[in-house]
Amino acid sequence: MGLDFEEYARGAQRRLYRTAYLLCGDPENARDLTQSTLARLFQYWHRASRADNVDAYACTVLTRLYLTERRRGLRTLLAHRRIDPAPAPERPELRVTLLAALAGLPPRARAMVVLRYWDDLSVETVAGLLGCSASTVKSQCSRALGRLREQLGEGDSWSGRGAAGQPRNRCGGRAEG
Repeated sequence: MGLDFEEYARGAQRRLYRTAYLLCGDPENARDLTQSTLARLFQYWHRASRADNVDAYACTVLTRLYLTERRRGLRTLLAHRRIDPAPAPERPELRVTLLAALAGLPPRARAMVVLRYWDDLSVETVAGLLGCSASTVKSQCSRALGRLREQLGEGDSWSGRGAAGQPRNRCGGRAEG
């Protein structure tokens, strides 16, 4: 027989919470989103358990719930709240400034960046999860990373200038001279 739901939920809950927290930036909303995701998975476990990749299926459910709720305006996002990095003790390098910068991105762009760079999913996988083309993921991630660089003081990646107005080489490092 296939994977037991309770067994899967115990193993996946922390991962789902981390992704939810990175998407919405608020511990309470992340818990709600994680629980909604697990409830939806339970409801459709007969289908989810037969998926080639149950984690990808769960990530799709979580991301779509987040985007749907965000579009409907049912959630209050992090824009004017403090960030509590404590819920992700397994990733102590999370920085408040990075989470605040992520919170400043539009929801779809934030989802793409989190899935692509935090969850380390391929461009094609992210495109499949969000129902868009691979080129859309690439262009939206590029724009979102540019915004993050600006917000984090990394300079304008398109102008070739760093945070202090110093020229950058093509690999993003400071140009010599």
